Amino acid sequence: MDMGIAGRTALVCAASKGLGRGCAEALAAEGVNLVIVARTAATLEATAADIRKNTGVEVKAVACDITTAEGRAAAIAACPQPDILVNNAGGPPSGDFRQFTHEDWIRALEANMLTPIELMRATIDGMIGRNFGRIVNITSSAVKAPIDVLGLSNGARSGLTGFVAGLARKVAPQGVTINNLLPGMFDTDRIVTTIEAQAKAHDISIEESRKRRMAAIPVGRFGTSDEFGRACAFLCSTHAGYITGQNWLIDGGAYPGTF
Repeated sequence: MDMGIAGRTALVCAASKGLGRGCAEALAAEGVNLVIVARTAATLEATAADIRKNTGVEVKAVACDITTAEGRAAAIAACPQPDILVNNAGGPPSGDFRQFTHEDWIRALEANMLTPIELMRATIDGMIGRNFGRIVNITSSAVKAPIDVLGLSNGARSGLTGFVAGLARKVAPQGVTINNLLPGMFDTDRIVTTIEAQAKAHDISIEESRKRRMAAIPVGRFGTSDEFGRACAFLCSTHAGYITGQNWLIDGGAYPGTF
């Protein structure tokens, strides 16, 4: 299927590895030029080089911390008028909420709620002016089914979900869609942190924790960055103009609810 977005420009955050990289690669495969952002310059440049080699699109790499005002300014300076924005940032640490400090909560809100809102604010008027825009926020399946040891993430990402629900309807008439992708257990670095935290919380081995998590997934495996990226590319396509304000759960069937 031709996604109809060749020649567009995308700003993809936290794109040097994991789910962010999967999204960047899938968009590049559709002919989308990229500005990719991550904190580690060497890893980011290597990713940019791989994508250029494999797809031939233009890829600009900006090494910065997108969760800071300075990092966001650098990203927007490199990509002031993106047609596509993929918001993504590393999740906050796990733990017992009794040990979380006020500063821990502020950092979580800055990274997983306020940063994507600031990036939307900086780019959405240009999308409205061009009568085309696609915004995808990578959040978490914890928005649908909170994870006990991820209280910081549960709270911050749920705040973003509520904000998007209102904004998406407001800008839909101007051809701009905003959707959230909710990953479950994917085979990325983040899964290691979650598994280790749950192993500690339940006093079991890391291997046992991993087996339990996989056994709870109906498809019997963890997800891959490639398949996550393809879902993102579809939401960014011309075919997805009638989809907005939605929370797409991608978890291999792990969530047991109907709604």
